Amino acid sequence: MEVRTLILGAGAAGLFCAAHAGADVLVVDHAKAPGEKIRISGGGRCNFTNLGTTPAQFLSRNPHFARSALARYTPQDFLALVEAHGIAWHEKTLGQLFCDHSSREVVSMLTGMVAAAGARLWLQTHVGEIGQEGDRFRVLLTREGREVVVRARHLVVATGGKSIPKMGATGLGYEIAARFGLAVTETAPALVPFTFGDAPFAALAGVAVPVRLSTARAAFEEAILFTHRGLSGPAVLQLSSYWREGEEIVVDLDPGGGLKPALRVARGTDGRKAVGTVLARHLPARLGEHLGGRIPAGRMAEQGDRALDRLVGALRQWRLRPGGTEGYRTAEVTLGGVATGALSSTTMEAREVPGLFFIGECVDVTGWLGGYNFQWAWASAHAAGTAIAARG
Repeated sequence: MEVRTLILGAGAAGLFCAAHAGADVLVVDHAKAPGEKIRISGGGRCNFTNLGTTPAQFLSRNPHFARSALARYTPQDFLALVEAHGIAWHEKTLGQLFCDHSSREVVSMLTGMVAAAGARLWLQTHVGEIGQEGDRFRVLLTREGREVVVRARHLVVATGGKSIPKMGATGLGYEIAARFGLAVTETAPALVPFTFGDAPFAALAGVAVPVRLSTARAAFEEAILFTHRGLSGPAVLQLSSYWREGEEIVVDLDPGGGLKPALRVARGTDGRKAVGTVLARHLPARLGEHLGGRIPAGRMAEQGDRALDRLVGALRQWRLRPGGTEGYRTAEVTLGGVATGALSSTTMEAREVPGLFFIGECVDVTGWLGGYNFQWAWASAHAAGTAIAARG
């Protein structure tokens, strides 16, 4: 079977590329339905982009690589597409855009675009041996129990990373890169909760609090969520992309810096009250109980300036050492991937293997939490798809 373009993966990047790659496109995926990670994202409402997207929100060995694709296909471009398809949306904090109703609307939009472009979509199709025959790629597929050999001028790898293996995620994209001599940077789970071996926060499970969470390389001022296994929440997921095994993290429970003056005022107005009682106005009660060893005994009136300074300092420099993360099982994305030095930043094509493209999560470009990874999927897919279409 001959096709002009074969796309491996029917996720966000693969579907969007198929919609822009011109005639005679075949998209294959081993899943039963397309766009499964889109469907479950954003609590079922799909955080489909972020209005504040810049290259600064992406991690890569080459932080400049994403600049070209992101500049040529912007969040405003995708938003215009969403509006043209009648999908209602709303903005949450920090520029995050979500569907008003269901993420399935985005999946339907993409599959509709694929159909309108005349591309074919084969699901429950497994990829076998991949090689080259002259100027064609030769891919062995298994579909409905039968083997099919597909030859294509262009091969687009949009197979994602290793995150959420229960949905079928594998390292196939990295294996294909290695097969053709492309380097792959070290991969790791990203946007993932921290775990602590001795479950120190089990009694706090469900408690959320705004903090400033930091390592030596990054800091995020958002909420953390205590869990039976450790820590989650937006600040934790963000920081996990920068954290390295064995490192400490620092929790600042007073990110706005208002606790010290508030306690000094309370010393005069509520001097008879216990320090812990006053502190409960600023921290969740269960968290205050957990931090009891850091809170001085006695009444507010008995606390001098130095004692209050020590208390606030302890709450702003709460040092913890995670035992690890929950791993790929719950990671939203994969850090690392196909080395960008092997790819063109304008087309996503492998420099040494004409016709071979890598897009989306399998590339060493990883965004922050908040719609950035979807924007990278749209932008990298658009770069590859339009480049393929332009070749006629």
